[in-house]
Amino acid sequence: MHAGLIAVYLLVAGTVAGFISAIAGLASLISYPVLLSIGVPPVSANVTNTAALIFTGLGSTMASGKELHGHRRIMWHVSIVAMAGGVIGCLILAYAPSASFEKIVPFLIFGAGVAMLVSGRHAVKKQTAQSDGLIKQGLKNGAIFLVGIYIGYFGAAAGIFLLSILTVTLTTPFVVSNAIKNFTSFTTNILSLIIYAFTTKVYWLLAIPLAIGMFIGGYMGPIAVRHVPVKLTRTVISIAAMLLGLYLFYSAYFK
Repeated sequence: MHAGLIAVYLLVAGTVAGFISAIAGLASLISYPVLLSIGVPPVSANVTNTAALIFTGLGSTMASGKELHGHRRIMWHVSIVAMAGGVIGCLILAYAPSASFEKIVPFLIFGAGVAMLVSGRHAVKKQTAQSDGLIKQGLKNGAIFLVGIYIGYFGAAAGIFLLSILTVTLTTPFVVSNAIKNFTSFTTNILSLIIYAFTTKVYWLLAIPLAIGMFIGGYMGPIAVRHVPVKLTRTVISIAAMLLGLYLFYSAYFK
């Protein structure tokens, strides 16, 4: 494929992926296969995708100032816990084969869809602002830490996992939890890329048009969330994730 066509292809794919990521965290499920389709090896496609994903996070964070205002403390808390996990995930990717992960991903994605669908019922019931008990706080931090490991290792649908956790454990509105999710993915991807730059090969020239598209899509996503019914958004995301999980299960075990 001609270099110019590849750039346009990646720009369009990046815009779509960035938009979906800002709303649901599903960018890698579009951008990762796109990189594979132009011949990038799997591990390099993964890390190149992470390089571009940073700009989705940048765009969505810039557009989410309204939602993040007054929630900086919890935003940084979630982000730091996830980044700690991200370091471990990056090291696993650098020293362990990624092929085996294909067998696990379908279950994780399907489970994330179910978790988001179920968490929607809890989100309707607003709790009073009370401090979490030590056990609840530990479980929440542990879950966020595991998502951080996942972001550092592969990351596809990590946003769904994190958003599910936040909507269950936080008393903030859905749009605020979504903004915190975007910021956390942003910071964890930055840290992951720093580690990737020293351990694996990043296709920087391919990352540029993909990143531009992701910035555009990432900026548009939070704006769209403000005008789309939360229940509809959650339902569509949940069903899409479960269907994708079933498809990946078929691809991993029967093809």
